Amino acid sequence: MLSNYEVFKLLTDLKEQRKDSGKTKHAAGHQNLNTIMYETLKYLSKTPCSRQSPEIVKEFLTTMMPHKLTKAEKLQLLNHRPQTAVEIQLMVEESEERLSEEQIEDLIETVAGILPGDPEQENPASADADMDEGTKET
Repeated sequence: MLSNYEVFKLLTDLKEQRKDSGKTKHAAGHQNLNTIMYETLKYLSKTPCSRQSPEIVKEFLTTMMPHKLTKAEKLQLLNHRPQTAVEIQLMVEESEERLSEEQIEDLIETVAGILPGDPEQENPASADADMDEGTKET
């Protein structure tokens, strides 16, 4: 199983290698691969994984060790960065039986504290701030 960060990093590195090697974009038989790489990178760049690093992933997984979650559940939390109890319930099988409300709140705090946020949610606020500054100057 690969995290979204690992896929994003792999495709980014692959893209750089192809650019450095001077291979043309339209090499025979590679058009489908180019399309898949482009679409996947485009999607992943709009998700929190684009702001993750190996250190963040390691810290997150280390912090998750005491929680009795499966590898797949930890991967879901890492990839989707849940912010509410409902989201946790959707990602953790039988969460009502396995986790207390305190444990769910602890998971939400851990996710929010370690994993970077969604770039699309943060950009509009900074764009608004830039616009406010621009209107102050005029």
